[in-house]
Amino acid sequence: MKKLVLAFTGTALLVAAAVTYTVSARHDSADAEPVAQLTLAPGQLLFRSVPTGRVGAVPLADPSAKPQLSALKCDRFAVAKQTAVCLAVQPGTLPAVTDVLVLDDHLGVRHTETLPGTPSRARVSPDGKRVSWTLFVTGDSYAQTGFSTRAGLYEVDSGRLVKTIEELPVFVVGDRYFASDVNYWGITFAPDGNRFYATLGSKGKTYLVQADYARFRGKAVRENVECPSLSPDGKRVAFKKKVGAGVWRLSVLDLASQRETELAETRSVDDQALWPDDHTVLYGLDNAVWAVPADGSGAPRKLAGDAASPAVTG
Repeated sequence: MKKLVLAFTGTALLVAAAVTYTVSARHDSADAEPVAQLTLAPGQLLFRSVPTGRVGAVPLADPSAKPQLSALKCDRFAVAKQTAVCLAVQPGTLPAVTDVLVLDDHLGVRHTETLPGTPSRARVSPDGKRVSWTLFVTGDSYAQTGFSTRAGLYEVDSGRLVKTIEELPVFVVGDRYFASDVNYWGITFAPDGNRFYATLGSKGKTYLVQADYARFRGKAVRENVECPSLSPDGKRVAFKKKVGAGVWRLSVLDLASQRETELAETRSVDDQALWPDDHTVLYGLDNAVWAVPADGSGAPRKLAGDAASPAVTG
């Protein structure tokens, strides 16, 4: 395994961006617009409408079509199979409180957890049996900057709740890692729903952690990897790589060869990318959803405007 040498910086900028995103983008000015009864039928690009905060949908084959907007309002949104998750900050709560809504295939609420923090990332395992989230939380005494991240999991079938994976035993270069400032964020699941990846941040560094959910243990496999997103074939991870102060470059890591490929998107992307297939990566940037080839070729292509937090139904 390569020696882990790159540095972790800029988490405070992430928090500021997340808070600004949450507060400034939750408008109610379009409440009079028609409301659609959306489902998780295949072939859709779903996203968070920036002007309204509502979950919208367009055909994946025709993303320029006029979107249908549901009544559901979220700050982050994700889907897989017949399960969706919506993270919605409760307005006017200080410190922030977020509702984690587990949804069925008609976007009806199956389960709700109310947790401290501001929405950051959300994912559903490819089998639809587990949902995950990342929240920014202020006031943790061990964090010198006054905040931390909390990444949690919920089992849809059993109802088991893991409020935080901070106690996950992780091995770095073969040794069990211990630190009081450990933070996790950006969980992504393998097709089997058991293997998952996440970012571990500690002592000024970030690591890509590969973990086994059933055994509840993990290992660091790469440094300077944030917000991983596993490809449908389970062989590659799209991620944001720190290249400067508050600047991230979208890249793809081949897990077997450890070869990195920078994608054609040269702007800084602060998002957890999404794979609609094994050849393309989607992401939110500048209040729009974009697509770029996963092999480093081509150029970014705008799919939907006034949109964020893309999700695709298969």
